[in-house]
Amino acid sequence: MQISNDKTLLAAGGNSIIHVYDINSSDEKPILTYEGHTGNVTSIGFQKDLKWLFSCSEDGTVRIWDPRSNTATRTYDCGCAVNTAVLNPNQAEIISGDQNGYVKIWDLEKDLCREEYLPSADLPVRSISIACDASLLAVGSHKGKVFVYAPTAIPKIENQTLELIQEFQAHDDYLLKCVISPDVNTIATSSADKSIKLWNTSTWELERTLLQHQRWVWDAVFSADSNYLVTSSSDQSGKLWDLRTGDVIRNYTGHNLTVSCLALCDVVI
Repeated sequence: MQISNDKTLLAAGGNSIIHVYDINSSDEKPILTYEGHTGNVTSIGFQKDLKWLFSCSEDGTVRIWDPRSNTATRTYDCGCAVNTAVLNPNQAEIISGDQNGYVKIWDLEKDLCREEYLPSADLPVRSISIACDASLLAVGSHKGKVFVYAPTAIPKIENQTLELIQEFQAHDDYLLKCVISPDVNTIATSSADKSIKLWNTSTWELERTLLQHQRWVWDAVFSADSNYLVTSSSDQSGKLWDLRTGDVIRNYTGHNLTVSCLALCDVVI
């Protein structure tokens, strides 16, 4: 799921279909439905000015959608299931991570895959996060390892603008999510081991482990001021954490099944 920057729209992807809802409407029906994927939709997002949406899927594609209709204007074939995708803050690149372990940078102006990286052979990429200033790219692998890239001033390899600056074993079980805080001081990782861990981006040391979920922690989103984190879990709950104390200050209950994803937009507009 994703909320638009102006807080008017909510996009939700499921089994091959994407629905877009008007947040301010009392009508529960979607205002737009996008059909075209043939597998589960794994990531979705808005262009900052709502000129288009992007999505990726287990069908092996990254797609860009026209918000005025239900058609995909571009389709990029990754060759295998795509587990995650993010939009570069420059709004000109989509970065995808796939089941074969590749991170690919799709140049929207040139309409092609400009760069690709293989952090760890044969390990699927499960989650990608890019800093709001594009200074860091965090790549979480299926087996719990995180690889951190930064822009390089002088590319060592042709067509590669990023260099690996850090890697660390965040979890011994499956990593499900990695996300960089808005202030770029912290990377949060969540896992099948029921924990959320907070990593300092200056020292790369573990700052805090959050332990109150009872099952897998699927998703995590920072507040705009980086002081809070919202998480969702297979224990059928969501939690709001105060990261200054490590305490849960609000529990969101009532679901009867796994809470696999969430969306938060608390920026001032």
